[in-house]
Amino acid sequence: MAQHHGSHSLEVGGVGAGGVELDDDGHAARTGNLWTCFAHIITAVIGCGVLALSWSVAQLGWVGGPVAMLCFAFVTYLSAFLLSHCYRSPASDDGSLKRQRNYTYMDAVRTHLGEKRTWLCGLFQYLNMYGTAIAYTITTATCLRAIVRANCYHSQGHSAPCGAGGDHLYMLLFGAAQAVLSLIPNFHSMAWLSAVAAVMSFTYATIGLGLGLAKTIENGAIKGSVAGVPMSTAPQKVWRVAQAIGDIAFAYPYTIVLLEIQVYYYYYTASIFTFFFLKVSFRLIYFIKKNSCNSLNCMQDTLKSPPPESETMQKGNVLAVLATTFFYLAVGCFGYAAFGNAAPGNLLTGFGFYEPYWLIDFANACIVLHLLGGYQMFSQQIFTFADRSLAARFPNSAFVNKSYAVKVPGAPASWSYSLNLQRLCFRTAYVASTTGLALLFPYFNEVLGVLGAVVFWPLAIYLPVEMYCVQRGVLPWTRTWVALQAFSVVCFVVGTFAFVGSVEGVIRKRLG
Repeated sequence: MAQHHGSHSLEVGGVGAGGVELDDDGHAARTGNLWTCFAHIITAVIGCGVLALSWSVAQLGWVGGPVAMLCFAFVTYLSAFLLSHCYRSPASDDGSLKRQRNYTYMDAVRTHLGEKRTWLCGLFQYLNMYGTAIAYTITTATCLRAIVRANCYHSQGHSAPCGAGGDHLYMLLFGAAQAVLSLIPNFHSMAWLSAVAAVMSFTYATIGLGLGLAKTIENGAIKGSVAGVPMSTAPQKVWRVAQAIGDIAFAYPYTIVLLEIQVYYYYYTASIFTFFFLKVSFRLIYFIKKNSCNSLNCMQDTLKSPPPESETMQKGNVLAVLATTFFYLAVGCFGYAAFGNAAPGNLLTGFGFYEPYWLIDFANACIVLHLLGGYQMFSQQIFTFADRSLAARFPNSAFVNKSYAVKVPGAPASWSYSLNLQRLCFRTAYVASTTGLALLFPYFNEVLGVLGAVVFWPLAIYLPVEMYCVQRGVLPWTRTWVALQAFSVVCFVVGTFAFVGSVEGVIRKRLG
C-alpha cells in the first residue's frame, strides 16, 4: 500500500524561520475552526450520489425512504464521532511517547491497529477509488447522452424517438479523454480543478432539488405510496430495497476522508461563502497534493488547537449531518413527490424533466466537468502507488524508471514531453479496464449500490470502532464495548444485505 509517514509529535510549538508560528509538530500554525470544518464536511458529502436518492426513496416508499436516510445520518454521525478521536494517537503509559497526529485515515489505522489492518484499509480504499472511476465513466456517459436527448426533445417534441443511441460511444469518448489526461505531468496538482469541481457539484445538486420542487408544485399533488414501487414478486422487492440502501450508503458516509478534513493542507484565507462554492467536493480534495508532493502525509493540518481538534470536529459533525440530512431529504422526497413510483434512477438524466431544456443541459454539463477532474483525482493515487511499487521492485529497469524526451509538434523547440513507458502502459491499461467494465456493466443505480455497500462496513464502521476502542482503552465485554460491537454487527448485516442485493441487480440486468 501507499506509504504514509504522517504521524509526528513535538512537545511544544514555537517559531520557525522567518518568524512563522509553528504548532507542536513543527508545521505552520493551524487556523481552521468550526465553520471551516463544517464547510468541508458538507462538500465531502455532496456528490453525484445525491442524484440517485429520489429513486432510492421510490423503492422504499414514504415511510422507509426518509427513515433509511435518517438512520444513515445517525450511523454517519456516530462513525465520524468515533474516528474524530483517532486524529491523535494514544500516549504511552510511561509518557515516553506523546500524542501524535495522524495525518490520514491510513496513518490512524497503522498507529492504532497495526500493519495487517492497514493493508486491509488500503485494499478497500484503492478498491473504492477504482470502482468510483468506473461509476464516473457510467455517469458521464449517461449525462452526455441526456444532453443530446434534451436538445432533441426540445426541437422535435416530447414524443419524438430521441434515443440518442446507447451510452457506449460516450463511454469510449470519456475513456479516451481520461487516457490523455492521465499522462499530463502533475495533473493532480492543478488546484484550479478543485474550484471548478466544487462549483459544478453544488450547481447540479441544487438544480436537481429545484426541478423536483418545481415539478411537485406544477403537479399540484404529492405522488408516491407508503410501500414504494410495487414489484411482481416479494424477492424482487427485497432486492430493490437492498439496492436502494446501497445507493444511500454511497451518498452518505464521509468517514474515510474525515481525518483528511482535520489535516487538509490548504490555507484558509477565504470566507465561508467561498468554502461552500469554491472548495472541491472533498471526494476530490482528499487527493490534491502540493507541488511535487506524492503522498497524503504532505497535507497540513487545519483545525487549530485549543480547543482539541476532536471537539471542533464533533461540533462540525453535528451541524454538517443536520444540514446534509435536510438537503438529502429535500432532494429525495421532492423527487419522489414529483414523479412517484416513476422516479428516474438519475434525477437529471431519466427525463422526468423536459423543460427548461437549457437548464437540464447545463446541469448535466456540470456533472461531466465535475467527473472529468474527479476521475483523475481518484485515479492518480493508484497511479502513484503503481509507480512507487514498480520502481521499488525493478530499480534497474529502464522500462520502469527511464524517461524519454519527446518533441511535440507545434510546441516551442525548447519544450518536450517526458515520456515514461511504464506510466504510458499502466495508465492506458488502467483507463481501458475502467472503461471496459463500465461498458460491460453500465448500470448507474446498481453500480453505486455495490460501491456504497462494499466499503460501508469495513471503512465507515469496523475500523473506526476498533480504533476508538484502542484509543479510549475500552475493555472487552464492558457495556461500551458490547454496544459498539453490536453497532458494528448490525451495520455489517445491513451492508452485506445491500451488497448482495446490488450485485444481484447488476447480474440480473446483465443477463436480462
